[in-house]
Amino acid sequence: MATAGKVIKCRAAVAWEPNQPVVIEEIEVAPPQAGEVRIKIVATSVCHSDLYHLLESMNKDGFPTVLGHEGAGIVESVGPGVTEFQPGDKVIPHFLCQCKECRFCKSPRTNQCERAWTRVRQEIMAGVESRFTCKGKRVHQFMGTSTFSEYTVINQIAATKIHPDAPLDKVCLLGCGICTGYGAAVNTAKVEAGSTCAVFGLGAVGLAAVMGCKAAGAQRIIAVDINPEKFEKAKVFGATDVVNPKDHSEPIHEVIAGMTNGGVDFSLECVGNVEVMRSALESSMEAWGVSVIVGWTDMYDIAIRPRHLICGRTWKGTVFGGFKAKDGVAAMTNAYLEKKVKLDEFITHNMALDQINDAIELMKNSKCIRAVVEVSPP
Repeated sequence: MATAGKVIKCRAAVAWEPNQPVVIEEIEVAPPQAGEVRIKIVATSVCHSDLYHLLESMNKDGFPTVLGHEGAGIVESVGPGVTEFQPGDKVIPHFLCQCKECRFCKSPRTNQCERAWTRVRQEIMAGVESRFTCKGKRVHQFMGTSTFSEYTVINQIAATKIHPDAPLDKVCLLGCGICTGYGAAVNTAKVEAGSTCAVFGLGAVGLAAVMGCKAAGAQRIIAVDINPEKFEKAKVFGATDVVNPKDHSEPIHEVIAGMTNGGVDFSLECVGNVEVMRSALESSMEAWGVSVIVGWTDMYDIAIRPRHLICGRTWKGTVFGGFKAKDGVAAMTNAYLEKKVKLDEFITHNMALDQINDAIELMKNSKCIRAVVEVSPP
């Protein structure tokens, strides 16, 4: 392409400081360096992790930044040494790497990648490297991705080439939330056929967890949320029961224990709230229950009593649903094309990049499941 090897000027939504609206700016995107690809982002969606950084953690060292980590696009150019991608490929970038060479990538015990731990500074949720500048200032790339930009530069170990028939405005959801929730059920919890499950939080991640529980053959899936407007959508994805904790005077774990003769086999916390994490654990069967922390937060400690685990419960966490990133994104894309997983049903709003602050407000106020933003024409 004519732009290969050159700086590209394009539009991006820049978060200059925490807890303030993002601003559509013209930024400069440098050419990809060795091992990198430059991607024209076609579509992105807003994930709660974007809001967590902007509105909750508000670490000033993580600004200015271009948010967005749930997107899809087309390779514009590649840097030296890149053989896996070529211009024109459809790709999904992802915050989790898979180099396929480190001890973590080679182990079936984890989906982590050692290079991911050096590529992204977790305390500021930004890549160590950045190819963005704006008004003479270096701008962070959120989680090493930054899909709220018409162009971005990604390390080749953090992107997946996908089927050329995949619709980018749908499969962009696979860059984070849907893989996270679905995989939490099938990979991390390892939900069993005929089991009982409870999913706490019915945003996109929670609904994907419901979908994963159904795919695994769970007999009963209890969907828990304080917003009853989400209950019908939960049933679309496979929930058999819906519970609003506000409708009960007793704690939610007691409600679920009463519904299930002592607790569910598997519970999944998809909110990112430490109190809900404890409730989810206590909602699982004391003798053998498995509870998975799926929602992201790093602001507070969790307090439990040892007896909650001593009798046989297992408490674990998951990142990206336990999927090894490249393998999982490719497999989930194919599963969508084969109509084995749902994506369209998560999308409640379609918006333009100029409306990105409206999309953020919708997510902040729980008025959407996923708002898909068209960043560039395909």
